[in-house]
Amino acid sequence: MSNTHITFEKLNLIEPLLKAVAVEGYTKPTPIQEKAIPIVLSGKDLMGCAQTGTGKTAAFAIPILQLLSTHKSHDVGQRKIRTLIVTPTRELAIQIGESFASYGRFTGLKQTVIFGGVSQSSQVKALKAGVDILVATPGRLLDLIGQGFVHLKNIEIFVLDEADRMLDMGFIIDVKKIIKVIPVKRQTLFFSATMPQSIIALANSILTNPSKVEVTPQATTAETIKQELYYVDAGDKKRLLIHLLKDSNITTALVFTRT
Repeated sequence: MSNTHITFEKLNLIEPLLKAVAVEGYTKPTPIQEKAIPIVLSGKDLMGCAQTGTGKTAAFAIPILQLLSTHKSHDVGQRKIRTLIVTPTRELAIQIGESFASYGRFTGLKQTVIFGGVSQSSQVKALKAGVDILVATPGRLLDLIGQGFVHLKNIEIFVLDEADRMLDMGFIIDVKKIIKVIPVKRQTLFFSATMPQSIIALANSILTNPSKVEVTPQATTAETIKQELYYVDAGDKKRLLIHLLKDSNITTALVFTRT
C-alpha cells in the first residue's frame, strides 16, 4: 500500500520541478510516480505495467527532466536530442509533449512532438532549432530519420510507451528499426498496460536488468477513473449525450464514435 504522507519533496526533486508540480496543482504523487521516479533518477532501466490514467506520463517525464537538467550536455552548438519517447498515436504523443512542457517549464529544456498525417514542415523547423526531448510516433520518426532531419546518436534515455498497443497496431518492425539506430549504452523505460508473453519478450530484448513496477492488476480500470453505464435506445443516444454534456461538472470530455 502506498504511503499517503509521501510528497513530491520527499522524492528529492529539484526546485524547478517542485515549482512546476505546484503550479499544476499536484501535492502527492500517484502510486506509479512514487515507485517509478526514484528508479528512473537512479539511472536504472524500468519495466512498468500501468494503464492510462495512473499518472504514468509524469512518472517518467518528471525524473527525465531532472536527469537532463542535472547532467548538462557538454556539446557546444545546437542542442542534441538526448531523450526519445516513442508512442503509438498522435494523441498520446501530443499529450506526452504537453506534460514535458508543463513539468519542464522552469528547466530551460526544449521538447518537440512529431507524428504523421500532417505536414512535416513545422516539425522539421522545430528539429532544426534544436531540442533536448523528442516525442514521436514510429512512422514519422523513421521517415524524418531517413530524410536526415533526426539524429539519435546522442540519446541517453529511451522510453517505449504503450508497448502493447504498438504491437496491436503493427508497429513492432518499426520499433525494432528505431532501437537499431539509438545508442546501446542508454537508460530504457518500457511501459505497457498488459504484459502478455510477446510484450515480455520485447521488453527483455531492449532492457538491461530492469526494475519492475506494477500499479494496477492487469486489464482493470485505474482507481482514479469512475465508471457509469447507461442503457438507452439507439435513437435516444444523441439526446442522452447532450444531456450529459450540459453537466457543469464536466470541464473536459472525450466522445468516441464508430469511425
